[in-house]
Amino acid sequence: MSFREYLHEKTEEERHNETLAYLTFLAGAIFFVGGILETLGLPGDPQWYIFVPYYTEPCAGAVLGLTLIISGLALMVFGIASGIHYSRGRRWYMGELRKANTLEDVLMRSESTKNARKKKKKTPSLL
Repeated sequence: MSFREYLHEKTEEERHNETLAYLTFLAGAIFFVGGILETLGLPGDPQWYIFVPYYTEPCAGAVLGLTLIISGLALMVFGIASGIHYSRGRRWYMGELRKANTLEDVLMRSESTKNARKKKKKTPSLL
């Protein structure tokens, strides 16, 4: 496996991981909204901590709603953080792949000019 193939493979892997990270964010958003809807669907007025509703007295669905809200927030934060991490890794691999391609193009051009010069010397002139 050449270095270019390795870089290409790693770039594809980072792109896949980035997609999974953003899907994790979406799952967290769904959990978060589900938890808020579960909490707001309970009878009575919930108390609010910034934008998170909760109940202090024991209620049947309060624990489920709070669990969904907390796990949703955690998944959203993890999804964004890992998505940024994988995006930066993919950008680095793409930069290295560009460098490798540029170096290979320069080597191929210099070799093709050498071959053209050899052919020019071997062909007799008609004059």
